[in-house]
Amino acid sequence: MRHLEMPLPGVSLVSAASARRALLLVNPNARNGSFSLDAVRDSLRAAGIEPFEPPGDPDCTAVIKRHAKECDLVILGGGDGTMNSAAPALVETGLPLGILPLGTANDLARSLGLPTDPVEAAELIGTARPQAVDLGWVNGRYYFNVASIGFSADLAGDLTAESKKKWGTLGYAIAALRVLRRVRPFTVYLEHDGLTETITTIQVSVGNGRHYGGGMTVEETATVDDGKLDFYSLEVKHWWRLIALLPALRRGTQGKAADVRAFNTTEIVVKTKKPRPVNTDGELSTYTPAHFKVVPKAIRIYAPEPAERPGIIPAAS
Repeated sequence: MRHLEMPLPGVSLVSAASARRALLLVNPNARNGSFSLDAVRDSLRAAGIEPFEPPGDPDCTAVIKRHAKECDLVILGGGDGTMNSAAPALVETGLPLGILPLGTANDLARSLGLPTDPVEAAELIGTARPQAVDLGWVNGRYYFNVASIGFSADLAGDLTAESKKKWGTLGYAIAALRVLRRVRPFTVYLEHDGLTETITTIQVSVGNGRHYGGGMTVEETATVDDGKLDFYSLEVKHWWRLIALLPALRRGTQGKAADVRAFNTTEIVVKTKKPRPVNTDGELSTYTPAHFKVVPKAIRIYAPEPAERPGIIPAAS
């Protein structure tokens, strides 16, 4: 007669045949990149996920492609920059993504309603279904949250990795105060939905997701899976007007202001008189002229169901 081995208290017995294999990669340069993963690994194994961690390689895109056939999912520890760097490989391989929020702002994680605690985030990966989300695309580069030209791009250039690691989201405010003093309006030429427009602005933003910049909201009804881009332009005459707009920028209601142009679209071209840097989720990644598109349902991420995500205001029908 065959005797069944009893599991130890608190230990789940999962057969090798049923266990999913997860490629686990952590960005050591993320603000919390030194977080101990022992409890994360235990949580994953209890849920039937066996993580494996190949030797360090700074190019996570190459690592994902190299090990794509050896795993069922990819788990990334880091911030929004880490997620963006992996996006091309995730699109190419079709592997679902689990997120351990270890960055400074973790805007994508917030947009998806993920736990901020990495161990709780690991528990969710073990129980949630992967949700299809959109990607923004600009000049051949993917992004999850928001791309900006003008003030936010200048801010990204001033905000160093050291200051983010030291000050966290407060670092955004410190850098913003420095940049505000040199903000100047500039001319932008827009092409979208059969229209051509010329505007004067201090910033244009093209959002794919919901949150960005460590506490800002691109539009109050925006989601990362709504199949559209949310555009806004800050056409203010004085820098101090930005301070007055700050509460609306945090809520995502800035589009209601008289000096803010806002609309949604699926594709837009932004041109300037001279090349200007484009900030995609905190990284200066390309220059104008900038061609933006939404790529619907491009990646799957383990996250709560859309109706269970906090703070989402349904768009008017």
